[in-house]
Amino acid sequence: MNILKRVLKRPPSKTATLSARPAAEAAQAAQEGRAETALPLPRALNNYVVVVLDSCRYDTLMAAAPRTLSQLGEIERRYSYASWTAPSHYNLLMGLLPHSSPRHVYASEYYKRDFLKYNERLGTQQVEFKSLIPHLFLPTFLKQQLGYQTHALVSMPALNPATPLNKDFDTFTLMPRHNDMAAMVEHLTFSPDRPSFYLLNVGETHYPYAVPDEPEAQWPKIHGVHGVFKHLDDLVVGGKLVEEEEGHVRFFDQQKLDQLRARQIAAVRYLDGVVARLFDVVPRNTYITVTADHGELFGEEGYFGHGPICHEKVYEVPFVEGKLR
Repeated sequence: MNILKRVLKRPPSKTATLSARPAAEAAQAAQEGRAETALPLPRALNNYVVVVLDSCRYDTLMAAAPRTLSQLGEIERRYSYASWTAPSHYNLLMGLLPHSSPRHVYASEYYKRDFLKYNERLGTQQVEFKSLIPHLFLPTFLKQQLGYQTHALVSMPALNPATPLNKDFDTFTLMPRHNDMAAMVEHLTFSPDRPSFYLLNVGETHYPYAVPDEPEAQWPKIHGVHGVFKHLDDLVVGGKLVEEEEGHVRFFDQQKLDQLRARQIAAVRYLDGVVARLFDVVPRNTYITVTADHGELFGEEGYFGHGPICHEKVYEVPFVEGKLR
């Protein structure tokens, strides 16, 4: 996929109806000189789109009062299985969406009900836990068992295509900008012949909580947070960490932390408008799940951010899903 190209230039009302043409697909692959493993006949009716608002807290989303997102259904408070991006997305791709932390329920019973929900999401009756074994990987199941085309558009470098997450995806793209869901939406394409699965990792709600039209010069720049992937080795000499001068690293006052949370809320309000465009673009037979990979700390009990933190707010995430039409 050429990420610099706008590939979606069709009227929003256009929809796709699924039909099976595996022979034509194989012939096209042979004509193009590429090997292609034959996919099974499509066994599901729905396209499925999972939108992950990176680092978005439940109460942040509720404070933004998103009108478009609420059209999908009731916005729930749920809990992530992990406290930072990479392991949380791996969990999501195992088919384990954020959980509701139910009381008096065995884990196995909850997993059973959660996996059976995929029959509704996908528009099929073919989903059982045993069909996910031995891979325990949703894209593999969707592709090999149900005949899906599988795609990922991600914002965070921790999810880049060289990571183990890129397995059984037809396309897996790290976006040029970390905060441009609108560009993701413009790249969505849906085949009339097969259902599509899309994972969208959205970065506007991740630090620095910036929307696309905000100049980078106006972004907050916090020492030890901004550009962390690029600078992790800056203070390592001879395999040992060189301590910074005392006073160089300062924690934040609550006023600054409140400003950062306000930026995340503003990012959700902006994204609600982008979600409206998403709703226009997807075909009628599309089920959408919107959630977060983890939450974010804004000063609670001396914490900021996410990762090596054990706090309820870093696991608390929004969750809403449904089919619009």
